[in-house]
Amino acid sequence: MDKSGVIVGGIAGAVLVLVVFTIIMIPQPNAIKPEIIVTNGHDLSAVGEIVPSYSKKLSLIEIFENSEAGVVRVNIQRTEESITSAGLGSGFVFDKKGHIITNAHVVKDAKKVVITFLDGRSYNAEIIGVDTFTDIAVIKVNAGLSLLHPLPLGDSSNLRVGEPIAAIGNPFGLSGSMTSGIVSQLGRLLPSGAGYSIPDVIQTDAAINPGNSGGPLLNMRGEIVGINTAIQSATGEFAGVGFAIPSQTLAKIVPSLIKNGEYKHPWIGISGRDIGPDLAKVLKLNDALGFLVVTVIPDSPASRAGLQGSENTVEMDGIQYIVGGDIILSVDGLEVRKISDILIHLQRAKSVGDEMVLEIIRDGRTTNFTIILGERPNGE
Repeated sequence: MDKSGVIVGGIAGAVLVLVVFTIIMIPQPNAIKPEIIVTNGHDLSAVGEIVPSYSKKLSLIEIFENSEAGVVRVNIQRTEESITSAGLGSGFVFDKKGHIITNAHVVKDAKKVVITFLDGRSYNAEIIGVDTFTDIAVIKVNAGLSLLHPLPLGDSSNLRVGEPIAAIGNPFGLSGSMTSGIVSQLGRLLPSGAGYSIPDVIQTDAAINPGNSGGPLLNMRGEIVGINTAIQSATGEFAGVGFAIPSQTLAKIVPSLIKNGEYKHPWIGISGRDIGPDLAKVLKLNDALGFLVVTVIPDSPASRAGLQGSENTVEMDGIQYIVGGDIILSVDGLEVRKISDILIHLQRAKSVGDEMVLEIIRDGRTTNFTIILGERPNGE
């Protein structure tokens, strides 16, 4: 169970691999006319965002030629106990001010970060902001405008399972590599390595390997709909399942990282479990829906609002079940089928200090509780 109160099931014999690696070079792209856009209610021009805009579906060839100049190689040097090690990932240009987006795990513990552009020119980069809870980092280079080709940020909330997508990055150090596939599922939970799960994650079968971390996932209009982050693998190499943090999350987190160096995540302060058929039977529920609160963290927003955890157990068919806690049925009127519904709503729509209305079942009765969301404590 992680510190956000999420119980996340794993896949037997498989591990989540955060994908970082090593190098090479690529040719010059076609010029693109830039314009300012507003994405999903987030005015990116407020942080100086200038991006190219495409109005029609493109071929994979056009997507690559229009995007390759905006994808960079991210070389990392780390020093631990007098031993220097190197790592490599990917990134993409966010604006004409030199901001570049990559993964937090790519630049973790970095003593030196070097960015290499399409034409082979390299620059030292400064780490501007890091959010380990969503595995997003912003770095910055002082490069000439001719090298800065911002990529357009699309709206990941419009994605559908089965939709074609493409990934660009540096797998195994092979710079400027492109793979394609489809969106194979949406709304996944992904462990962040910071004690909490990242909600709303895109699952894809486009090949993502070590070195792809931080590179863009693009729709067929050449818009970024995600940032490639991890793979599900027993070997550490791609095995048909990759994950990307959605652009909707980028649009919310990145401006704060640029302005403040951090993002403050809203927090409830509960742990528990999703309600499956067996637990629903034990709890005498008609449907296997909702989230059972097992623990309420002291002095948390949930504690101050009066939510109750579980203190008792009952046995059925030789199995012990925790019972007695509040059962969350909805948040702000949105049905809760499992914990991911709560976390996605927090990520998409809520900020620290906002109110959130929880519909719960307690002692067989349905009632509402209003919570004032606090700031998530550091999970590291």
